Amino acid sequence: MPRPPSSRAPRIACPHCPRKLKNRSGLTQHINSAHRELTPPPDEEERAEDHSFSYFRHPIFTGKPCDKDGEELPPFAPPAPDPQCENNGSWLPFDDRIAFDFANYHFVEVQSSKPKIDEALDMWAASVLKAGGSSNDVPWHDAEDLYATIDAIQLGDCPWKLYQVRYQGPVPAQNPPKWMGETYELCARNSRTLLHQQFRTPDFKDKIHYSPYMQFNAAEHRVWTNLLSADWAWSQADKISADSPIAQGAVFIPIVAGSDKTTVSVATGHQEYHPVYMSPGNITNLARRAHGNGMLPVAFLPIPKASKRQQKKPEYTKFVRQLYHACLAQIFEPLKAGMTTPELIRCPDGHLRRAFYGIGPYIADYPEQVWLAAIVQNWCPKCDAHPDFLDAAGALRRSHNKTDFLVSCFDPGILWNDYGIRSDVVPFTYNFPRADIHELLSPDLLHQAIKGTFKDHFVAWVGEYLILEHGEARALEILHDIDRRISAVPIFPGLRRFPDGRDFSQWTGDDSKALMKVYMSAIAGHVPSEMVQCLAALLDFLYIARQNSLSTSDLEKLDEALARFHQYREVFIAAGVRFDISLPRQHALLHYASSIRLFGSPNGLCSSITESTHIKAVKEPWRRSSRYRALIQMLRTLSRLHKMAAARRHFAKQGMMEGSTSSYTSMILAGGAPQPQDNEAGDGEGLDTDEDLGPLTGPKVLSSIELSRTSEQGYPTSLDALAAHISQPCFPLVFRQFLWEQQNPESDIPSNTIALNDCPAFYGKIKVHHSAVARFYAPSDLCGAGGMHHERIRSTPIWQGQYPRRDTAFVETNAELPGMRGMVIARVLLFFSCKVRGENLPCALVHWLVPQGVEPDVETGLWLVKPEFEGNQRTLAVIHLDTIARGTHLLPVYGSSFLPEDFHFSQSLDVFRAFFVNSHVDHHAHEFVH
Repeated sequence: MPRPPSSRAPRIACPHCPRKLKNRSGLTQHINSAHRELTPPPDEEERAEDHSFSYFRHPIFTGKPCDKDGEELPPFAPPAPDPQCENNGSWLPFDDRIAFDFANYHFVEVQSSKPKIDEALDMWAASVLKAGGSSNDVPWHDAEDLYATIDAIQLGDCPWKLYQVRYQGPVPAQNPPKWMGETYELCARNSRTLLHQQFRTPDFKDKIHYSPYMQFNAAEHRVWTNLLSADWAWSQADKISADSPIAQGAVFIPIVAGSDKTTVSVATGHQEYHPVYMSPGNITNLARRAHGNGMLPVAFLPIPKASKRQQKKPEYTKFVRQLYHACLAQIFEPLKAGMTTPELIRCPDGHLRRAFYGIGPYIADYPEQVWLAAIVQNWCPKCDAHPDFLDAAGALRRSHNKTDFLVSCFDPGILWNDYGIRSDVVPFTYNFPRADIHELLSPDLLHQAIKGTFKDHFVAWVGEYLILEHGEARALEILHDIDRRISAVPIFPGLRRFPDGRDFSQWTGDDSKALMKVYMSAIAGHVPSEMVQCLAALLDFLYIARQNSLSTSDLEKLDEALARFHQYREVFIAAGVRFDISLPRQHALLHYASSIRLFGSPNGLCSSITESTHIKAVKEPWRRSSRYRALIQMLRTLSRLHKMAAARRHFAKQGMMEGSTSSYTSMILAGGAPQPQDNEAGDGEGLDTDEDLGPLTGPKVLSSIELSRTSEQGYPTSLDALAAHISQPCFPLVFRQFLWEQQNPESDIPSNTIALNDCPAFYGKIKVHHSAVARFYAPSDLCGAGGMHHERIRSTPIWQGQYPRRDTAFVETNAELPGMRGMVIARVLLFFSCKVRGENLPCALVHWLVPQGVEPDVETGLWLVKPEFEGNQRTLAVIHLDTIARGTHLLPVYGSSFLPEDFHFSQSLDVFRAFFVNSHVDHHAHEFVH
């Protein structure tokens, strides 16, 4: 029997009208029906431009299209003819779509070995013979023939060149070290040719800026996003304009570079490679982070080898650093002439533009920054702060001019000890106009903030504190419980699970990113409050810095969070874990605000970009090699992959990649012809897939939600039978009360006081869904496709064949209040839809979790919610699907008790009585909650 409604007097006031409701459930039902605020779809004008922002573009570097002679084109003039498009409609050097798809499938997608390609070609030949054809009808006899065809592709041709370098210094007369006689090989492509190929990529057409600009939000605050939105690009344009009278109408192209050693095989002797990558700085941060032409390898630096004894010799350390900078100078030499004299370059929109080049921000971790800046280890590459007091006030910026002055005044010993300068090494940027390596080093979120400050410092210090405080045996018990807590967090789209906690042998950047999302609640109760507050401040700093756009107010919050972090980290000194805190990677955080003003969001200039590029540029080509003189084979593979990618883009632009291989061939045989296709995606992208989350193309709306396309089978379709099936006897009551409020939105009577017999009857059919897709505007993704993202919220009795999954979601109660102040949390027990008066009604059956207090928890900075009860039963309600904003992740409040050894994460939302709203589960949630 359903529970009768309570007779208690109403006690919660509606923020929109005089009504008072007896509990949070009644308030939410009333707001959902009477005051629900839905975001209307924007009209076409609003889709074309976001009017909440204003832009001021550089008056000289306007990026005007021009003809082949460099003369500015009139408005709306077609692009100058492109020689690469002379063979439009031709599959050359392939025979047809079948041949290209075969090569693309085997060489690019599945990376078939030579024997496997030979086997596939033999099967192709056999099928042709069976159909009455000749084996000559197959385009290739073996894999070598296929490789020769790929090599014949002219698009994307940027050959690798080998440069040999030897030591030229003094050599001892007797027993010279082996490294002095070695020949070192630099493998590089022409950086100018590679830049031209990157810059003409059609995929970048709507992801590129041709002019430095300043962006302002509705509050007239400056907003920094992509590189060309920041101060450095504007300043470079001013400098070029002052020196060149022909800069009017040109485009400035900064070269974003990055280098990072990577190991491809630990088992076979730590085989290392040192790739250098480059990217046009005009493309958006998201385009650079995506796998594609945004970041490509331009060189592989030589890695000298020597004995440990020789590695400490001054002449060796000097040589390897000079070799390093000489190679970098050689790599970018082809671009030097274009840094002072404009060149014509083909752009993604097909137009020619006059371009000036420039060495731009350089992506590197701290060890590489030490080499790049030619400084002493443990010093800062951007300022002259002393390594014993890195965070002390008064440090001054480094620069080439300042270094030159110091070198002219002091001997090498003083420079080394007092200024951290290596006078025997000259940075490669001295060779290029307007380039200063100390200015150009970009902030590195991955190694400085995430892997450095969080994982290597904070997590390690917590372990050391526990040992000092409790002894090793007890500390191990606590650490084991922390691991169980980490493994017990509820599931969420995109959140990596740690079945064994943080105890695994080899950390990656993704491991550190995932751990910091759940670590704070795991240590709360086991460590002093100041340590939790220290981590809360660090996470606030990280999540602000990771935004794709940052405003003036964001930078103020960034500085405030860093100040709190510095304040609370003193607890580790007080606890005896540290004697002092003067660490280069933590010190680098002090430079973030100024670097953001210089270069825009750090998210587009992070070493995570180069590390992810290692997979396609180094590790996969190495695995395809024979391991003997692997680099030459790797370069050949990279060239072929580059050519295949360029050919595919060219064919796709002509509409020649539409449909499947067979459907396209049928169309051609029937006399059809390919037609260039529009690249715009539909608004419903992602909704017909089973992906849990991701970016979404479409117009900007604050949020919308849809049930999964397909309803589930095996459920009763009548209301009472479904209630019995899901063991929710109050479902008919709350559903019919929901129908009553839908039909009586202006009534002053709370719907949860309406007796069942007075509610509308329902005899229709109910369809059950196991998920819904929320589309929401991610406010920091101003450079994305409309800034829209999607995620899937699930409610299913069996997930992955093992356990039930009932996700939680944000439900808006007051759109006028920011973040959690205007929301509650709902745990979705059932997604369903039905027909009411001929209209489809999408709904959710939920339990409520309500905020405790009007401010976040003081210790963690997270909002605290608890399940709402009536008596000893959790409050049950039916809500309209449109009231759900997006999914949320809850972290259990563990307290100081230890979890049972056999506790499973699927039980967390059922057994705990208080939860933190995890604003760190992703940076969209962080902005959404705050």
